[in-house]
Amino acid sequence: MKVAIVLFCFIFSLATLSGQQKEPANDSNTPLHLLQPAYRGSYGIPSSESVKEVLDRILSYLETETPTQVIDTRDGHPITAPEIDAHSGLQRGAFRLTSYEWGVTYAGMLLAGDITGDKRFTDYTLKRLDFLCETAPYFRKQMEQNNVVEPQLKQLIAPQALDDAGSICAAFIKTALQTQSNKYDDIIHNYIHWIMKGQLRLDDGVLARNRPHYHTLWLDDMFMSIPALAWMGKYTGDTTYYDEAVKQIRLFSSRMFVPEKNLFMHGWVESMDDHPAFFWARANGWAVMTLVEVLDALPKEYQGYGEIMDLLKKHIRGLVALQSDDGRWHQLLDRNDSYLETSATAIYTYSIARAINRGWIDAKTYGPCALLAWNAVSRQVNEKGQVEGVCVGTGMAFDSAFYYARPVNVFAAHGYGTVLLAGAEIMALLQHSHPKMNDSAIQFYDKEILTDSLIFEEK
Repeated sequence: MKVAIVLFCFIFSLATLSGQQKEPANDSNTPLHLLQPAYRGSYGIPSSESVKEVLDRILSYLETETPTQVIDTRDGHPITAPEIDAHSGLQRGAFRLTSYEWGVTYAGMLLAGDITGDKRFTDYTLKRLDFLCETAPYFRKQMEQNNVVEPQLKQLIAPQALDDAGSICAAFIKTALQTQSNKYDDIIHNYIHWIMKGQLRLDDGVLARNRPHYHTLWLDDMFMSIPALAWMGKYTGDTTYYDEAVKQIRLFSSRMFVPEKNLFMHGWVESMDDHPAFFWARANGWAVMTLVEVLDALPKEYQGYGEIMDLLKKHIRGLVALQSDDGRWHQLLDRNDSYLETSATAIYTYSIARAINRGWIDAKTYGPCALLAWNAVSRQVNEKGQVEGVCVGTGMAFDSAFYYARPVNVFAAHGYGTVLLAGAEIMALLQHSHPKMNDSAIQFYDKEILTDSLIFEEK
Protein backbone atom coordinates (compact mmCIF):
# COMPACT_ATOMS: atom_id res chain seq x y z
CA MET A 1 0.00 0.00 0.00
CA LYS A 2 2.83 2.40 0.90
CA VAL A 3 4.55 1.62 -2.41
CA ALA A 4 1.34 2.41 -4.30
CA ILE A 5 0.97 5.74 -2.48
CA VAL A 6 4.58 6.69 -3.18
CA LEU A 7 4.18 5.73 -6.86
CA PHE A 8 1.02 7.81 -7.16
CA CYS A 9 2.70 10.84 -5.56
CA PHE A 10 5.67 10.47 -7.92
CA ILE A 11 3.44 10.28 -10.99
CA PHE A 12 1.36 13.22 -9.77
CA SER A 13 4.45 15.32 -9.14
CA LEU A 14 5.72 14.62 -12.64
CA ALA A 15 2.33 15.55 -14.05
CA THR A 16 2.35 18.78 -12.10
CA LEU A 17 5.83 19.65 -13.30
CA SER A 18 4.81 18.94 -16.90
CA GLY A 19 2.16 21.62 -16.63
CA GLN A 20 4.51 24.30 -15.31
CA GLN A 21 5.57 27.04 -17.69
CA LYS A 22 9.19 27.69 -18.52
CA GLU A 23 10.20 31.27 -17.88
CA PRO A 24 11.10 33.28 -21.00
CA ALA A 25 14.68 34.37 -21.57
CA ASN A 26 15.50 37.47 -19.53
CA ASP A 27 19.17 38.25 -20.03
CA SER A 28 19.96 41.96 -19.74
CA ASN A 29 23.53 41.41 -20.92
CA THR A 30 22.59 40.04 -24.35
CA PRO A 31 21.60 42.41 -27.18
CA LEU A 32 17.90 42.14 -28.00
CA HIS A 33 18.49 40.91 -31.53
CA LEU A 34 20.51 37.96 -30.20
CA LEU A 35 18.01 36.78 -27.58
CA GLN A 36 16.53 33.37 -28.33
CA PRO A 37 13.05 32.10 -27.40
CA ALA A 38 12.86 29.63 -24.53
CA TYR A 39 10.73 26.94 -26.16
CA ARG A 40 9.93 23.85 -24.09
CA GLY A 41 9.92 21.71 -27.24
CA SER A 42 11.17 21.82 -30.79
CA TYR A 43 9.85 24.77 -32.75
CA GLY A 44 10.12 25.03 -36.50
CA ILE A 45 9.31 23.27 -39.74
CA PRO A 46 10.40 19.62 -39.93
CA SER A 47 11.80 18.22 -43.15
CA SER A 48 10.07 15.35 -44.93
CA GLU A 49 13.30 13.40 -44.51
CA SER A 50 13.24 13.80 -40.72
CA VAL A 51 9.62 12.65 -40.57
CA LYS A 52 10.38 9.61 -42.72
CA GLU A 53 13.31 8.69 -40.49
CA VAL A 54 10.98 8.51 -37.49
CA LEU A 55 8.54 6.30 -39.40
CA ASP A 56 11.41 4.04 -40.52
CA ARG A 57 12.48 3.53 -36.92
CA ILE A 58 8.98 2.46 -35.92
CA LEU A 59 8.69 0.11 -38.90
CA SER A 60 12.01 -1.59 -38.11
CA TYR A 61 11.00 -2.09 -34.49
CA LEU A 62 7.55 -3.47 -35.30
CA GLU A 63 8.78 -5.85 -37.99
CA THR A 64 10.70 -7.75 -35.32
CA GLU A 65 8.05 -7.44 -32.58
CA THR A 66 5.06 -8.73 -34.57
CA PRO A 67 6.08 -12.06 -36.13
CA THR A 68 3.86 -13.95 -38.58
CA GLN A 69 4.49 -17.55 -37.68
CA VAL A 70 2.45 -20.48 -36.38
CA ILE A 71 4.33 -22.65 -33.91
CA ASP A 72 3.86 -25.87 -31.98
CA THR A 73 3.25 -24.58 -28.45
CA ARG A 74 4.97 -27.61 -26.93
CA ASP A 75 8.43 -26.97 -28.34
CA GLY A 76 8.16 -23.77 -30.36
CA HIS A 77 9.05 -25.20 -33.75
CA PRO A 78 7.38 -23.47 -36.73
CA ILE A 79 4.58 -25.15 -38.64
CA THR A 80 2.51 -24.30 -41.72
CA ALA A 81 -1.21 -23.57 -41.74
CA PRO A 82 -2.38 -27.05 -42.89
CA GLU A 83 -0.56 -28.59 -39.90
CA ILE A 84 -2.50 -26.53 -37.34
CA ASP A 85 -3.92 -28.70 -34.57
CA ALA A 86 -4.85 -28.45 -30.89
CA HIS A 87 -1.21 -27.75 -29.98
CA SER A 88 -0.74 -24.86 -32.39
CA GLY A 89 -0.52 -21.16 -31.63
CA LEU A 90 0.82 -17.90 -32.98
CA GLN A 91 4.39 -16.97 -32.18
CA ARG A 92 4.34 -14.19 -29.61
CA GLY A 93 5.80 -10.74 -30.10
CA ALA A 94 5.45 -7.56 -28.09
CA PHE A 95 2.08 -6.75 -29.66
CA ARG A 96 -1.04 -8.67 -30.72
CA LEU A 97 -1.86 -8.89 -34.41
CA THR A 98 -5.63 -8.61 -33.94
CA SER A 99 -6.10 -5.89 -31.34
CA TYR A 100 -7.96 -2.65 -32.00
CA GLU A 101 -4.67 -0.80 -31.57
CA TRP A 102 -3.19 -2.91 -34.34
CA GLY A 103 -6.11 -2.08 -36.60
CA VAL A 104 -4.84 1.51 -36.32
CA THR A 105 -1.29 0.32 -36.98
CA TYR A 106 -2.29 -1.50 -40.17
CA ALA A 107 -4.07 1.64 -41.38
CA GLY A 108 -1.04 3.74 -40.45
CA MET A 109 1.28 1.45 -42.40
CA LEU A 110 -0.98 1.65 -45.48
CA LEU A 111 -1.03 5.45 -45.32
CA ALA A 112 2.72 5.65 -44.75
CA GLY A 113 3.30 3.42 -47.77
CA ASP A 114 1.01 5.57 -49.89
CA ILE A 115 2.52 8.91 -48.84
CA THR A 116 6.19 7.90 -48.79
CA GLY A 117 6.13 5.52 -51.73
CA ASP A 118 8.06 3.04 -49.59
CA LYS A 119 6.54 -0.38 -50.22
CA ARG A 120 7.89 -1.79 -46.96
CA PHE A 121 5.11 -0.04 -45.02
CA THR A 122 2.38 -1.41 -47.27
CA ASP A 123 3.92 -4.87 -47.20
CA TYR A 124 3.87 -4.85 -43.39
CA THR A 125 0.06 -4.69 -43.44
CA LEU A 126 -0.42 -7.02 -46.42
CA LYS A 127 1.82 -9.70 -44.90
CA ARG A 128 0.01 -9.73 -41.58
CA LEU A 129 -3.55 -9.48 -42.84
CA ASP A 130 -2.86 -12.22 -45.38
CA PHE A 131 -1.37 -14.33 -42.59
CA LEU A 132 -4.50 -13.87 -40.46
CA CYS A 133 -6.73 -14.62 -43.44
CA GLU A 134 -4.86 -17.83 -44.25
CA THR A 135 -4.62 -19.21 -40.72
CA ALA A 136 -8.01 -18.21 -39.29
CA PRO A 137 -9.99 -21.08 -40.93
CA TYR A 138 -7.68 -23.68 -39.42
CA PHE A 139 -7.91 -22.17 -35.95
CA ARG A 140 -11.70 -21.87 -36.35
CA LYS A 141 -11.80 -25.61 -37.02
CA GLN A 142 -9.86 -26.30 -33.83
CA MET A 143 -12.23 -24.09 -31.84
CA GLU A 144 -15.30 -25.88 -33.24
CA GLN A 145 -13.93 -29.41 -33.01
CA ASN A 146 -11.70 -29.34 -29.94
CA ASN A 147 -12.80 -26.18 -28.11
CA VAL A 148 -9.21 -24.96 -28.34
CA VAL A 149 -8.91 -21.22 -28.88
CA GLU A 150 -5.79 -19.34 -29.97
CA PRO A 151 -6.11 -16.10 -27.92
CA GLN A 152 -5.03 -13.78 -30.73
CA LEU A 153 -7.50 -15.35 -33.16
CA LYS A 154 -10.48 -15.63 -30.83
CA GLN A 155 -11.64 -12.05 -31.37
CA LEU A 156 -11.26 -12.42 -35.13
CA ILE A 157 -13.19 -15.69 -35.27
CA ALA A 158 -15.81 -14.86 -32.63
CA PRO A 159 -15.80 -11.15 -31.69
CA GLN A 160 -17.56 -10.31 -28.44
CA ALA A 161 -17.14 -6.53 -28.23
CA LEU A 162 -16.66 -3.47 -30.39
CA ASP A 163 -13.01 -3.44 -29.31
CA ASP A 164 -12.70 -6.81 -31.05
CA ALA A 165 -14.35 -5.72 -34.26
CA GLY A 166 -14.42 -2.14 -35.53
CA SER A 167 -10.85 -0.88 -35.78
CA ILE A 168 -9.35 -3.99 -37.35
CA CYS A 169 -12.40 -4.43 -39.60
CA ALA A 170 -11.79 -0.93 -41.00
CA ALA A 171 -8.16 -1.89 -41.68
CA PHE A 172 -9.25 -5.02 -43.56
CA ILE A 173 -11.72 -2.96 -45.62
CA LYS A 174 -9.09 -0.32 -46.47
CA THR A 175 -6.71 -3.08 -47.54
CA ALA A 176 -9.41 -4.72 -49.65
CA LEU A 177 -10.15 -1.40 -51.35
CA GLN A 178 -6.47 -0.76 -52.01
CA THR A 179 -5.73 -4.25 -53.35
CA GLN A 180 -9.08 -4.70 -55.13
CA SER A 181 -9.29 -8.13 -53.51
CA ASN A 182 -12.28 -9.94 -52.00
CA LYS A 183 -10.21 -12.50 -50.11
CA TYR A 184 -10.87 -10.74 -46.79
CA ASP A 185 -14.65 -10.70 -47.24
CA ASP A 186 -15.47 -13.50 -44.78
CA ILE A 187 -13.51 -11.75 -42.03
CA ILE A 188 -14.97 -8.35 -42.88
CA HIS A 189 -18.57 -9.60 -42.86
CA ASN A 190 -18.00 -11.44 -39.59
CA TYR A 191 -16.84 -8.22 -37.92
CA ILE A 192 -19.60 -6.11 -39.45
CA HIS A 193 -22.23 -8.61 -38.34
CA TRP A 194 -21.11 -8.14 -34.74
CA ILE A 195 -21.25 -4.35 -34.99
CA MET A 196 -24.69 -4.35 -36.64
CA LYS A 197 -26.32 -7.26 -34.81
CA GLY A 198 -24.23 -8.39 -31.85
CA GLN A 199 -23.40 -5.32 -29.78
CA LEU A 200 -25.70 -4.07 -27.02
CA ARG A 201 -27.80 -1.03 -27.96
CA LEU A 202 -30.04 1.37 -26.10
CA ASP A 203 -33.65 1.89 -27.13
CA ASP A 204 -32.79 4.47 -29.79
CA GLY A 205 -30.12 2.20 -31.31
CA VAL A 206 -26.96 3.80 -29.94
CA LEU A 207 -24.15 1.30 -29.32
CA ALA A 208 -23.57 0.74 -25.61
CA ARG A 209 -21.95 -1.49 -22.97
CA ASN A 210 -23.03 -2.84 -19.61
CA ARG A 211 -19.79 -1.82 -17.92
CA PRO A 212 -18.85 -0.18 -15.67
CA HIS A 213 -22.61 0.39 -15.28
CA TYR A 214 -25.74 -0.86 -16.95
CA HIS A 215 -26.31 1.00 -20.25
CA THR A 216 -23.05 2.96 -20.47
CA LEU A 217 -21.78 4.84 -23.51
CA TRP A 218 -18.03 4.91 -24.09
CA LEU A 219 -16.65 7.64 -26.33
CA ASP A 220 -14.00 5.13 -27.45
CA ASP A 221 -16.77 3.11 -29.11
CA MET A 222 -17.28 5.77 -31.75
CA PHE A 223 -13.99 4.68 -33.28
CA MET A 224 -14.52 1.00 -32.47
CA SER A 225 -17.58 0.90 -34.73
CA ILE A 226 -18.45 3.93 -36.86
CA PRO A 227 -15.48 4.15 -39.28
CA ALA A 228 -15.87 0.45 -40.14
CA LEU A 229 -19.54 1.07 -40.95
CA ALA A 230 -18.72 4.06 -43.16
CA TRP A 231 -15.96 2.19 -45.00
CA MET A 232 -18.29 -0.79 -45.43
CA GLY A 233 -20.71 1.53 -47.19
CA LYS A 234 -17.92 2.62 -49.54
CA TYR A 235 -16.74 -0.98 -50.05
CA THR A 236 -20.13 -2.50 -50.81
CA GLY A 237 -22.14 0.44 -52.10
CA ASP A 238 -24.84 -0.41 -49.58
CA THR A 239 -26.06 2.91 -48.15
CA THR A 240 -27.48 1.13 -45.08
CA TYR A 241 -23.99 1.34 -43.62
CA TYR A 242 -23.69 5.05 -44.35
CA ASP A 243 -27.04 5.61 -42.66
CA GLU A 244 -25.94 3.69 -39.57
CA ALA A 245 -22.64 5.58 -39.35
CA VAL A 246 -24.36 8.97 -39.53
CA LYS A 247 -27.00 7.85 -37.03
CA GLN A 248 -24.40 6.70 -34.52
CA ILE A 249 -22.48 9.99 -34.72
CA ARG A 250 -25.69 11.88 -34.03
CA LEU A 251 -26.61 9.65 -31.10
CA PHE A 252 -23.16 9.75 -29.47
CA SER A 253 -22.68 13.50 -29.95
CA SER A 254 -26.17 14.37 -28.66
CA ARG A 255 -25.23 12.82 -25.32
CA MET A 256 -21.49 13.34 -25.09
CA PHE A 257 -20.44 16.49 -26.96
CA VAL A 258 -20.18 19.48 -24.64
CA PRO A 259 -20.72 22.67 -26.73
CA GLU A 260 -19.31 24.98 -24.06
CA LYS A 261 -15.96 23.22 -24.39
CA ASN A 262 -16.22 21.88 -27.96
CA LEU A 263 -15.04 18.59 -26.44
CA PHE A 264 -16.51 15.15 -25.78
CA MET A 265 -16.90 13.68 -22.31
CA HIS A 266 -15.45 10.20 -21.91
CA GLY A 267 -18.46 8.39 -20.46
CA TRP A 268 -22.24 8.64 -20.25
CA VAL A 269 -24.42 6.42 -18.04
CA GLU A 270 -28.14 6.15 -18.65
CA SER A 271 -29.04 5.97 -14.95
CA MET A 272 -27.10 9.10 -13.95
CA ASP A 273 -28.97 12.34 -13.36
CA ASP A 274 -25.76 14.33 -13.77
CA HIS A 275 -23.03 13.17 -16.14
CA PRO A 276 -19.54 14.06 -14.88
CA ALA A 277 -17.59 15.40 -17.85
CA PHE A 278 -14.03 14.10 -17.87
CA PHE A 279 -12.35 15.09 -21.11
CA TRP A 280 -9.90 12.23 -21.50
CA ALA A 281 -7.45 13.02 -24.27
CA ARG A 282 -7.28 9.70 -26.12
CA ALA A 283 -11.04 9.23 -26.10
CA ASN A 284 -11.37 12.65 -27.71
CA GLY A 285 -8.79 11.41 -30.18
CA TRP A 286 -10.94 8.42 -31.08
CA ALA A 287 -13.86 10.79 -31.57
CA VAL A 288 -12.11 13.32 -33.81
CA MET A 289 -10.51 10.55 -35.88
CA THR A 290 -13.94 8.97 -36.29
CA LEU A 291 -15.27 12.20 -37.80
CA VAL A 292 -12.30 12.43 -40.16
CA GLU A 293 -12.67 8.79 -41.25
CA VAL A 294 -16.40 9.11 -41.89
CA LEU A 295 -15.95 12.28 -43.94
CA ASP A 296 -13.31 10.44 -45.98
CA ALA A 297 -15.67 7.55 -46.70
CA LEU A 298 -19.03 9.32 -46.97
CA PRO A 299 -20.10 10.86 -50.32
CA LYS A 300 -20.11 14.66 -50.03
CA GLU A 301 -23.73 14.90 -51.11
CA TYR A 302 -24.89 12.34 -48.54
CA GLN A 303 -27.38 13.43 -45.89
CA GLY A 304 -25.50 14.25 -42.70
CA TYR A 305 -22.16 15.06 -44.37
CA GLY A 306 -22.42 18.80 -43.63
CA GLU A 307 -23.54 18.14 -40.06
CA ILE A 308 -20.52 15.93 -39.43
CA MET A 309 -18.22 18.50 -41.02
CA ASP A 310 -19.56 21.20 -38.68
CA LEU A 311 -18.99 18.92 -35.68
CA LEU A 312 -15.43 18.19 -36.79
CA LYS A 313 -14.62 21.90 -37.10
CA LYS A 314 -16.03 22.62 -33.64
CA HIS A 315 -14.10 19.74 -32.11
CA ILE A 316 -10.83 20.82 -33.72
CA ARG A 317 -11.36 24.35 -32.38
CA GLY A 318 -11.85 22.96 -28.91
CA LEU A 319 -8.74 20.80 -29.11
CA VAL A 320 -6.42 23.42 -30.59
CA ALA A 321 -7.35 25.86 -27.83
CA LEU A 322 -5.87 23.45 -25.28
CA GLN A 323 -2.56 22.54 -26.92
CA SER A 324 0.37 23.02 -24.54
CA ASP A 325 3.51 25.01 -25.34
CA ASP A 326 5.30 21.66 -25.45
CA GLY A 327 3.15 20.77 -28.47
CA ARG A 328 1.36 17.87 -26.79
CA TRP A 329 -2.00 17.73 -25.07
CA HIS A 330 -2.71 16.81 -21.45
CA GLN A 331 -4.14 13.49 -20.29
CA LEU A 332 -7.22 15.39 -19.12
CA LEU A 333 -7.48 18.04 -21.77
CA ASP A 334 -8.66 20.92 -19.63
CA ARG A 335 -6.41 20.16 -16.65
CA ASN A 336 -2.88 21.28 -17.39
CA ASP A 337 -1.48 19.71 -14.24
CA SER A 338 -2.22 16.27 -15.71
CA TYR A 339 0.63 14.79 -17.71
CA LEU A 340 1.29 15.32 -21.42
CA GLU A 341 0.30 12.26 -23.45
CA THR A 342 1.68 11.04 -26.78
CA SER A 343 -1.01 8.89 -28.42
CA ALA A 344 -3.73 11.53 -28.18
CA THR A 345 -1.32 14.14 -29.52
CA ALA A 346 -0.50 11.87 -32.46
CA ILE A 347 -4.20 11.37 -33.23
CA TYR A 348 -4.84 15.12 -33.15
CA THR A 349 -1.79 15.69 -35.36
CA TYR A 350 -3.14 13.25 -37.93
CA SER A 351 -6.70 14.54 -37.78
CA ILE A 352 -5.79 18.22 -38.03
CA ALA A 353 -3.25 17.65 -40.82
CA ARG A 354 -5.69 15.48 -42.76
CA ALA A 355 -8.44 18.06 -42.39
CA ILE A 356 -6.06 20.68 -43.81
CA ASN A 357 -4.97 18.40 -46.65
CA ARG A 358 -8.62 17.69 -47.52
CA GLY A 359 -9.42 21.43 -47.59
CA TRP A 360 -11.83 21.20 -44.66
CA ILE A 361 -9.97 23.69 -42.44
CA ASP A 362 -7.53 26.52 -43.14
CA ALA A 363 -3.82 25.75 -43.25
CA LYS A 364 -2.95 29.29 -42.12
CA THR A 365 -5.00 28.82 -38.96
CA TYR A 366 -4.19 25.22 -38.08
CA GLY A 367 -0.98 24.31 -39.91
CA PRO A 368 1.39 25.70 -37.25
CA CYS A 369 -0.48 23.75 -34.56
CA ALA A 370 -0.07 20.51 -36.54
CA LEU A 371 3.68 21.02 -37.00
CA LEU A 372 4.18 21.91 -33.35
CA ALA A 373 2.33 18.73 -32.42
CA TRP A 374 4.36 16.56 -34.78
CA ASN A 375 7.63 17.97 -33.45
CA ALA A 376 6.47 16.96 -29.97
CA VAL A 377 5.38 13.49 -31.08
CA SER A 378 8.64 12.80 -32.92
CA ARG A 379 10.61 13.51 -29.73
CA GLN A 380 8.77 10.65 -28.06
CA VAL A 381 10.05 8.00 -30.51
CA ASN A 382 13.24 6.61 -29.05
CA GLU A 383 16.22 5.19 -30.92
CA LYS A 384 14.77 1.67 -30.85
CA GLY A 385 11.58 2.88 -32.51
CA GLN A 386 9.50 2.60 -29.35
CA VAL A 387 6.89 5.27 -28.65
CA GLU A 388 7.18 6.79 -25.18
CA GLY A 389 4.69 8.72 -23.07
CA VAL A 390 1.68 6.63 -24.07
CA CYS A 391 -1.09 6.04 -21.56
CA VAL A 392 -1.86 2.35 -21.08
CA GLY A 393 -5.30 0.90 -21.76
CA THR A 394 -7.81 2.87 -19.73
CA GLY A 395 -11.31 2.14 -18.52
CA MET A 396 -13.86 4.69 -17.45
CA ALA A 397 -14.00 6.60 -14.17
CA PHE A 398 -15.90 9.44 -12.58
CA ASP A 399 -13.05 10.95 -10.59
CA SER A 400 -9.98 12.82 -11.78
CA ALA A 401 -7.39 10.81 -9.82
CA PHE A 402 -8.02 7.75 -11.98
CA TYR A 403 -6.97 9.56 -15.15
CA TYR A 404 -4.08 11.45 -13.54
CA ALA A 405 -2.48 8.24 -12.29
CA ARG A 406 -2.75 6.02 -15.38
CA PRO A 407 0.74 4.70 -16.15
CA VAL A 408 2.59 5.23 -19.42
CA ASN A 409 4.59 2.52 -21.16
CA VAL A 410 6.37 1.81 -24.45
CA PHE A 411 4.34 -1.40 -24.73
CA ALA A 412 1.07 0.50 -24.72
CA ALA A 413 0.11 -0.39 -28.29
CA HIS A 414 -1.94 2.77 -28.84
CA GLY A 415 1.17 4.79 -29.71
CA TYR A 416 2.35 3.05 -32.86
CA GLY A 417 -0.39 3.28 -35.45
CA THR A 418 -1.30 6.76 -34.29
CA VAL A 419 2.26 8.03 -34.78
CA LEU A 420 2.46 6.36 -38.20
CA LEU A 421 -0.77 8.09 -39.24
CA ALA A 422 0.45 11.41 -37.87
CA GLY A 423 3.83 11.26 -39.59
CA ALA A 424 2.41 10.20 -42.93
CA GLU A 425 -0.18 12.97 -42.93
CA ILE A 426 2.41 15.55 -41.89
CA MET A 427 4.54 14.47 -44.84
CA ALA A 428 1.53 15.05 -47.09
CA LEU A 429 1.03 18.45 -45.48
CA LEU A 430 4.64 19.40 -46.16
CA GLN A 431 4.33 18.22 -49.76
CA HIS A 432 1.17 20.15 -50.56
CA SER A 433 1.29 23.22 -48.31
CA HIS A 434 3.79 26.01 -48.00
CA PRO A 435 5.04 26.67 -44.47
CA LYS A 436 7.73 29.30 -43.99
CA MET A 437 9.43 30.92 -41.03
CA ASN A 438 8.42 34.59 -40.88
CA ASP A 439 9.61 36.76 -37.99
CA SER A 440 10.63 33.55 -36.18
CA ALA A 441 7.08 32.13 -36.40
CA ILE A 442 5.68 29.28 -38.50
CA GLN A 443 3.33 30.64 -41.14
CA PHE A 444 1.45 28.81 -43.90
CA TYR A 445 1.00 30.43 -47.33
CA ASP A 446 -0.92 29.72 -50.50
CA LYS A 447 1.29 28.76 -53.43
CA GLU A 448 0.46 31.90 -55.39
CA ILE A 449 1.53 34.18 -52.54
CA LEU A 450 5.05 32.76 -52.54
CA THR A 451 5.87 34.91 -55.58
CA ASP A 452 4.97 38.11 -53.71
CA SER A 453 7.56 40.22 -51.94
CA LEU A 454 6.87 38.94 -48.45
CA ILE A 455 9.69 39.16 -45.94
CA PHE A 456 10.64 35.79 -44.47
CA GLU A 457 13.74 36.91 -42.63
CA GLU A 458 13.81 37.42 -38.88
CA LYS A 459 13.82 41.09 -37.93
